[in-house]
This record gives sequence, C-alpha cells and structure tokens, in this order.
Amino acid sequence: MTDNNTIPTDYDELIPGSLRDHFLIAMPALNDSSFAHTVTYICEHSDKGAMGVVINSATPMLLKEIFMQMDLSDVANQGEQIVMSGGPVQPERGFVLHSNETKWQSTLEVSSDICLTASRDIIAALAEGRGPKQCLIALGYAGWGEGQLEAEIAANSWLTVPASKDIIFNTPFEERWTSAAQALGIDVNLISSTAGHA
Repeated sequence: MTDNNTIPTDYDELIPGSLRDHFLIAMPALNDSSFAHTVTYICEHSDKGAMGVVINSATPMLLKEIFMQMDLSDVANQGEQIVMSGGPVQPERGFVLHSNETKWQSTLEVSSDICLTASRDIIAALAEGRGPKQCLIALGYAGWGEGQLEAEIAANSWLTVPASKDIIFNTPFEERWTSAAQALGIDVNLISSTAGHA
C-alpha cells in the first residue's frame, strides 16, 4: 500500500444529476471482468469525470497483511477484516470508506455519513484502535473520464440508486449487489444477461 496522501479528485463543481453518494449497480449483461456483478460507491462525479470504490469484490488479502507491510502492530485486533478490490486503477493504493466521526490527513467528505480517506494515518489508527467506528478498506479505485460514465449509463450498463451506509458497512459483501438493487425494487438475478435494445 503506497502512501500517496491525495485522493484522485480532478473534479470541480458537482453537476446537476451528479451521482456522488450513489451506488452504481452493474447490470447482469456487463461482462467486463473488473465490474461484473459489482456495486461501486461513487465518491466524486462532475463534468470532468467520476471516481468511486467497488464495495463487493473481495481480494484474498486481510487487513493484517497491510498492517504487516506498514510495520504496524494489530493492537486492536482488526486484522481479520477482508480487503476489497476497489477498482482497476492504482490497485497498489489503499482507500478507506468510513463513518464520519473523525477526519484524517487526506479525508474527502462524500456525504454527511460517509468519508473517503487515502492516507497512512487512518490505517495506523485502525491498528491502534483509534479508527472510525465503521470502515471498508479497498485497494485501487474505479475511474471514468469526461462523459464516460454518462455514456455507460445510457447504454444500460449500470443501475443507479442513492447509497446506503448500511449496505456498505453492515451487509455481507456477497449480498451487496442484490441488496443494492432491491432498494430499487429490482431482483437483478431475474434480469436477463442477454437483453437487447429494441
């Protein structure tokens, strides 16, 4: 995990219809290996592009391995937490989605409930038991260039729904895809993966 203290935000003002603090739910027909059956939490979305963290794709890594890489002792016994694959961009970088009680060196407040931090200090705090009450650790992020996400949504690659803190932090990662879609009243398992356009 590299210690680059900046979150990749090259985005200016939010645009009307911004999907910040929303979930992107991959449609069954989206076969891209990086995003098939994923839920992505959008942290930034403007006319310059979008950035988010996939919240339901587990890596084989546990948090204790990151502690070891950073020479941190797991004083608080947090090390068994599964690390997510946050997306295909910069997979060596760590990102922490967390509840909004505390700010760290590099914290982006996405909503009143949820923040994103990419600095070493939050990992050290987790090891010492001083971390946020709720968190999700991910390696890498998902990024879209100008107009790219809008085009993918228009092509029916994604469903969008306002994000749920409960799904991010309290729902088992294997259930987040179906749970996020259920917020729209949709059972994604019943949508044909071969649906075409009329």
